[in-house]
Amino acid sequence: MLVNEVTEGYVQIWGRNKGKTVRKYRCTSGTRKGRIVAKPTTCSSPINTTSRRTLKLTKAKSGAKMKAKSRITKRTNPASRRLKRLNTGRRKTSTPSSTRRKKI
Repeated sequence: MLVNEVTEGYVQIWGRNKGKTVRKYRCTSGTRKGRIVAKPTTCSSPINTTSRRTLKLTKAKSGAKMKAKSRITKRTNPASRRLKRLNTGRRKTSTPSSTRRKKI
């Protein structure tokens, strides 16, 4: 475990809120690991079990419909397409330097 994982617990990314591009955070540790939240303090806050159970039931009932709608939005909405470009630059390349060919 690295020191910055213990102290921070989040990474800044870009997200959408009412059609506009806003700053959001992806939790890198804790119970909300991998989730995108509006405030970094949310990553370490206690879980509301009632709302978690409600969302789980909602996704069980209409999860396929939600997936289809979000796929259409991500493909067609200009704000979503902008976000895709903004957040892609933050990813690191997975090609290690040892696999590159050396010139002789």
